[in-house]
Order: sequence, then C-alpha cells, then structure tokens
Amino acid sequence: MSPVLSDTRGVAGAVARRNLTHAFKNPALFVPSLVFPLVFLLAFAGGLSNLQNVPGFDFPSGYTAFQFVFVFLQSAAFGGVFTGLAIAGDFESGFTQRLLLAAPRRTGLILGYVAAGMARWLVTITVVTGAALATGMQVDGSGVDLLGLLTLGLLVNVTATLFAAGVSMRLRSMQAGPLMQIPIFVTLFLAPVYVPKDLLTGWVATSADLNPATALLDAGRGFISGQPDVVAVAFACGVGLVAFMAVYAVRGLRRAEQEA
Repeated sequence: MSPVLSDTRGVAGAVARRNLTHAFKNPALFVPSLVFPLVFLLAFAGGLSNLQNVPGFDFPSGYTAFQFVFVFLQSAAFGGVFTGLAIAGDFESGFTQRLLLAAPRRTGLILGYVAAGMARWLVTITVVTGAALATGMQVDGSGVDLLGLLTLGLLVNVTATLFAAGVSMRLRSMQAGPLMQIPIFVTLFLAPVYVPKDLLTGWVATSADLNPATALLDAGRGFISGQPDVVAVAFACGVGLVAFMAVYAVRGLRRAEQEA
C-alpha cells in the first residue's frame, strides 16, 4: 500500500473510532438518532394507515412497508446530520483543529466521519427494521432487492454526511445545526411521503417531479415490494449527489485548514 493511502486510512480509522466511541458512550448523542425514526414509523405507518384505502393507492406490500422506506431513507439522511453535529462539536472543543495540525492526510478526516456516520446508521436501521417487522410489515422483495434498498440508504447517508460536514467545516459551530437539518428536511418532505406520486396534485406534484428524493423513494419502495422501478435513475441520482457533496465537503475542509 502506498504511503498516501496508508496515511489516509490511518487518519480515517482514528477519526471513525473516536467518533463512534464518543457517540456510544454518550446516550444523549446517540439515542435521538435512534428514537426519531421509531417515532416517525409509529406516527406514519400507524396513525396514517387509513390512507391505504384512498382510491388509487395500490402499493402491494401495504402501508407499513410504503412508509418504512421513507423512514429508512429519512433515518439515513438524519444520521448524516447527527454526524455533522458531532463534527461541529469537535470544532468547538478544539479537537478538530488539533487534528488539522497533526494529520498527515487531512482528507482522512472526512472519510473517517463518513465511515462513522455509516456505522451509526447501520445500528439505527437494524433496530428500526426489527421494530417494523415486529409490527407485521410485509416484505415482498428478494435478498437482492433488499441489498439494493440498503445501498440506496448508504448513498443517502453518505450524501447527508458530506453535506453536513461541509456546513460544519465552514461555520465550525453547533449553531450550524439548522443549516444542516432544514434543507434535508424540506427535500425529503417535498417528495411523495404519504401517498404515491400519481396521487399528488398541484405544486406538490410539480416539486416531487423535480425532486431527486422522489426517484430514491420510488426505487426503495419498488425494492421492498419486489417490483424494482426507476432503479437506474435512483442510483444515478445517489451517486451524483455523493460526488457533488464530496466536492462541497473537501472545499469546506480547505477553508477550515486556512482558518485553523
């Protein structure tokens, strides 16, 4: 392995281990990211289940599975936000500034936070999936379909983590929290959350047509129902968002380096 890759991997591993240890030893940092998707699953899949009786709602796997995919992707996105908050906290404590001075390959910082964000989300979604299955969620997709759903979730998680990292590295304060949360929240809720896109009307339908989250939701719901749909479009959107946000995060890192 080349020295560059070795140094980058070393920095990334150290950052990821430190972030995960800090999160799991402090329930106040980890529990909210676990509780929020459970609350959304209960509220949406339970409280709104009568929407499956709306004329034209024909999702084959039932309303719980329909809403689970939204909660699945939402938890992936907000897992990235919580990682961004951890980055901001590290800046406020001065930890990241010390890393910027000591790390031989500073891009390893971003990779480490991304790895930690994925690991935290995988723990969260394991619990949420177990809760959904325990309440009788119907899953009609094959193992390959479910792997596709998981891959979509990881793309969303990485995208959100890179976005939140870019914001944190520019502002370097916990006050950046709303700037991480609101764009993601709005993007997700302007997609077909409660009913399929075909049942939307007006400006909501127009925004859903233009929203990349719509393709991700449609593909995820196709995977869980065993009827894959718009898969190529969804993965193109996911990979494109990761690439765009990677540039945004690296530029944020460069600004933090200059101002450290």
